Amino acid sequence: MAKRGRAAGRSTTEKTAGVVELPKGTRPDGPVEGVYYIDTGDCELIADQDNSNGWLLRINGVMSSHIDLADPLFLDFEYMRWISALVESRWARDSRPKLRALHLGGGACSLARYFHAAFPDARQVVVELDGKLAGYVRGWFDLPKAPLMRLRVGEARAVTESLTPQTRDLIIRDVFAGSLTPRPLTTREFNEYARGVLAPGGMYVVNSGDAPDLRNAREDAATIADAFKYTVIIADPAMLKGRRFGNMIMAGSDVPFDDDPGLARRLLGGGVPAHIWNDAKVRAFAAGASVRHDPPAGDPASQAAS
Repeated sequence: MAKRGRAAGRSTTEKTAGVVELPKGTRPDGPVEGVYYIDTGDCELIADQDNSNGWLLRINGVMSSHIDLADPLFLDFEYMRWISALVESRWARDSRPKLRALHLGGGACSLARYFHAAFPDARQVVVELDGKLAGYVRGWFDLPKAPLMRLRVGEARAVTESLTPQTRDLIIRDVFAGSLTPRPLTTREFNEYARGVLAPGGMYVVNSGDAPDLRNAREDAATIADAFKYTVIIADPAMLKGRRFGNMIMAGSDVPFDDDPGLARRLLGGGVPAHIWNDAKVRAFAAGASVRHDPPAGDPASQAAS
């Protein structure tokens, strides 16, 4: 689950629909507005008042995802547009790469659905902690079937640690508990696992949420920079200057991120224009911030993290 912000200029509805009860063992047959009980709490499916084909998913009170049933290439949330732009700057759509992607955090599978449309030969796994939510999402939305996309129920770190080295080109971490990513998914040791799962030239992308003090973002950046040779950050100027709560997109790789003017133009052209920081700026931003580590074995915190 993730903390996500919608694009500027689009309205959100505060209407709360009634609870939808489904017979045990069944899935919904298409989207039906309402509140659904899930394994980790509750979620609300909301019809998008601005888009007759659009649906919003709110999980435990936090707006999580948007789906356009008619157009999988439409991403309503700006941070998802930034991720797609960054990925497509490395893997051009017209080259039809056989992209192997791992999504940590499922929600409505908006990005996985996007990449299926953008890269028809891609093979994707989406890891979702909440099994009941995963079943609902399969029933609500027109998701690609296996092997093109598999929806795997499990804890993101445990699944990542179980994977064969060098078997993914792209890993996207978009997991939240409240306003922050669970710490076990932010440490140097987890970053090392993710780096090991990536094939040469692969990319690790995270959605980092933070308050204006940017302490969490600086620690995220410091930890990623410690694990990966090359890094970038994408965010809007207000977020980069610590003027609001919001999201930064960070990425690490073993190969340089191209100085792509097309990417810079694409980021500036969105509803919320964003800037991209190169590796030098990322490391300057992270200077002095702590690199996060797993607690020592036997520490009570390590028991809580598991």
